[in-house]
Amino acid sequence: MSTQNATKKQKSGSGATIFAYLVIPVALIVCEIIFHTVFGDGSHFEGGLNSNKPMPGDYFGIVYKGGFIVPLLMTLFLLVFTFSFERFLALTKSSGKKGNDAFVRVIQKMLGEGKISEAIAECNKQGGSLANVVQAGLHKYQVMMTEDKMDKEQKMLAIQKELEEATTLELPGLEKNLVVISTISNIGTLIALLGTVIGMIKAFGSLGETNDSGELANAISEALVNTAVGIATSAIAIIMYNLFTTRIDKLTYAIEEAGFSIVQTFAANNK
Repeated sequence: MSTQNATKKQKSGSGATIFAYLVIPVALIVCEIIFHTVFGDGSHFEGGLNSNKPMPGDYFGIVYKGGFIVPLLMTLFLLVFTFSFERFLALTKSSGKKGNDAFVRVIQKMLGEGKISEAIAECNKQGGSLANVVQAGLHKYQVMMTEDKMDKEQKMLAIQKELEEATTLELPGLEKNLVVISTISNIGTLIALLGTVIGMIKAFGSLGETNDSGELANAISEALVNTAVGIATSAIAIIMYNLFTTRIDKLTYAIEEAGFSIVQTFAANNK
């Protein structure tokens, strides 16, 4: 793998990291604004004041009464969709123009026919992570074909090493930001439970002052808003994380299959 390609990968990784650092505070600010200006608008409450009870059946007012934890949960919810969309675009680009299976079959056929230059040209057309790794292996293949100071085993190891290095450079870009989605899937429910517990403490505390069961029911309903939002956020995060990791696993398998074909073809053609 050339130094130029490695530098490009490092710049791409830095860009993705900056994206993550920017998105999180922006999402929090946006959700805080929405929470206070939309959900906390006086039209959703009796007497036009958000310090009063929500209007009957007005879910915006009910959500607002969920407390300060709600905008945090809204932020997590927004982050799940933002990073899922970012990963969808990134993995779609990494998959190249053709399907991975179809591309691997084309490369295997060209290798079997000894069309190494044509296979490299096909990689340029395909684009994506798989094509990048295969192209690096094919370039090394061509170099080893003209190498006279190494034996067959050394040449095969050199090709294998090149494939491994190229794969090592590609994988971090595929897995970038998945840790954010994974973290949200774990902490979403916990933060929701924290909000619910705080709400329940306030609810039972007010019951001791008013002794009104209706007030208690409303307070518990508002507290459970946190649980509902948190569970929904965690569920979506888990689903998206599993979808993306499955796609990455399939791409990794295709890379391994293509790399194996390159090494075996070299071994067969250099007896």
